[in-house]
Amino acid sequence: MGTQFWYCITLLLLIIAKGVTGATFTFTNKCDFTVWPGILASAGSPKLDSTGFELAKGSSRSFQAPTGWSGRFWGRTGCNFDGSGHGSCSTGDCGSSQLECNGAGAAPPATLAEFTLGSGSQDFYDVSLVDGYNLPMIVEGSGGSGTCASTGCATDLNRRCPAELKVDGGGACKSACDAFGTPEYCCSGDYAYDDASSTFTCTGADYTITFCASLLPSVKSATDSSSQTTDGSGSDSGSDLLASSLLADLAAGDSTRAQPSMALRSMLVLVISLALSFSQL
Repeated sequence: MGTQFWYCITLLLLIIAKGVTGATFTFTNKCDFTVWPGILASAGSPKLDSTGFELAKGSSRSFQAPTGWSGRFWGRTGCNFDGSGHGSCSTGDCGSSQLECNGAGAAPPATLAEFTLGSGSQDFYDVSLVDGYNLPMIVEGSGGSGTCASTGCATDLNRRCPAELKVDGGGACKSACDAFGTPEYCCSGDYAYDDASSTFTCTGADYTITFCASLLPSVKSATDSSSQTTDGSGSDSGSDLLASSLLADLAAGDSTRAQPSMALRSMLVLVISLALSFSQL
């Protein structure tokens, strides 16, 4: 009886402690180059231990965020900072002229990860291309309950960015809204809408934000994983269709959707195979 009582008390304390500490965000750089992540807390949310830092190739760094925290993350590229931390970046620059962003957000184009941590309830998160694209980014939850789907864009859209959207140097791809400013691309006026399917939920999880994650079964793709590469090299009809879908989302400012189930992927592969068979008859 006494053992069960203390077990329940310990479990309750762990649950309470998890609710107080919020979540751990771990940034991992799998790119072949250094990335300088930026962090912007929403109004009313406290700053994390850093608002901008250097993340070398193959390295990781973690931050603790309190319950109820809300904000966004992104990666800066092509940065040059002197010994005192003064400088700027080619993409995702936050305009602070420093390594730390100090409350400033990313200059478009930049791939964004957005979070709102629940207070004893669900967390909400997404990867958004509404401000354009500069880096592949994946968000994965661990240790939580609920759907907790991974989301993000693992494809290098800079390689297939249309000339009208490509920034000088090819290091980023503008959103069509930023490039053209028309209502149909900016989701304004008669075109205004909210895309609930692009926001994900989880409860009590920690999160890993990975730059340049390998192209394992894509969180955006409905194609067979065997047709995808892990290094971004080569080209086939599957990867071209995936890139076209992602670029269409970029044009509309859409964020990525959840990974389809194995059954759905298998069904799609079967349908495609049958269609190809009939086309050869």
